[in-house]
Amino acid sequence: MKDDDIILSSGARTPFGDFGKALRDVPLHQMGVHVVQACLARAGLDASKVDHLVFGNTAPVDHDGLFVSRKIALLAGLPEESSALGVVRACGTGSQAIVSAAQQIASGHSQIAVAAGGENYSRVPYLSHSTRWGAGRGPTTLVDGLDYIYRCPFTKELMGDTAENLTARFGYRREDMDAWGLMSQQRAGAGRASGFLSRQIAPLAVPDLGARKGADGQPATKLFEHDEFPRPQITAEKLASLKPAFRHDGQGQVTAGNSSGVTDGAAALLVASRRAALEHGIPVQARLVDWAVVGVAPEIMGAGPVPAIAKLLQRTGLKVADIDYWEINEAFAVVNLHAERELGIPREPHDHHRHAPPGRHRRPLRHHQHVPGLGHGDGDLDRAPVMAICRASGLLDFAYP
Repeated sequence: MKDDDIILSSGARTPFGDFGKALRDVPLHQMGVHVVQACLARAGLDASKVDHLVFGNTAPVDHDGLFVSRKIALLAGLPEESSALGVVRACGTGSQAIVSAAQQIASGHSQIAVAAGGENYSRVPYLSHSTRWGAGRGPTTLVDGLDYIYRCPFTKELMGDTAENLTARFGYRREDMDAWGLMSQQRAGAGRASGFLSRQIAPLAVPDLGARKGADGQPATKLFEHDEFPRPQITAEKLASLKPAFRHDGQGQVTAGNSSGVTDGAAALLVASRRAALEHGIPVQARLVDWAVVGVAPEIMGAGPVPAIAKLLQRTGLKVADIDYWEINEAFAVVNLHAERELGIPREPHDHHRHAPPGRHRRPLRHHQHVPGLGHGDGDLDRAPVMAICRASGLLDFAYP
């Protein structure tokens, strides 16, 4: 490795809360501060040494939503003279946080940065477009803010409809998608049982929604330690019994069982030059080699990892056979089936420990989940992982070893 190589280190994340459950009353900035401080503690690094923070978020919530990156930076202990940046690139937002931090390092504008991301979709409000200037007679309609996030800006289809489009266009079968969903759930269970997922997680105290308030009037709290959404005990029979979630014309194949869920959480990791890492004793757990961004047709946004990975391999001179570990975010099982078939990706090293249907569907978090996982691996920097993601409107896709 060279001194100016970009390294990644000390990833930490919250457990991921199911929609409307454990994290619904936890402000996003609190989750962000928690994971940034956990990341720094794992690196043994004082916050005063960090000069930049990038925070990815697609759905601003609470009064500080548009300023959350700066608020997190200062409350986590970064110096006032440090800088902060908020980024959004739909499903690629977490990736962009990492890339933006790396670009800051590579350009010499920063030495040590934190790349973080978070969502609390449970706190996304309903919206009214008519009340500001005076609603007229009759009822006023409220719009679910999440609808802005999960609909394609071009076709107005839900993301699940674009997965149906991909399924129909390329001839994927429900049985194969369900089989992938079952494997994902089982791998999530194995990842928890082995301690692999626990090594990523920084537990935090959350309101205990089922307990009475204490004598001081404050809500009771409990320690939140494990992801809420995975269902590793689910069976193939149960998955086969689920009805299509998006198409109800008798042709639908995408169900809740072969799709990701809606969850809340936050994650963070350190991005630095190797020189700075060695100077400050930061463990070098991964090296960021390159990334690629490619557009696809919005109506089949799930096809995106295929050209993104192909472009990355071309840029780096690598082949599929050279890659030791694959992480392709599974917003829908068909995304992974498509990448496997089109690129010839083998199943065994593909998302080996866990993936999205049991785990998550939070845009800025996806690659922040993947990278801490790699950072808690065997530390062999000669191994070559690739991570990729499909983006909501089909405009951007990331892959990087």
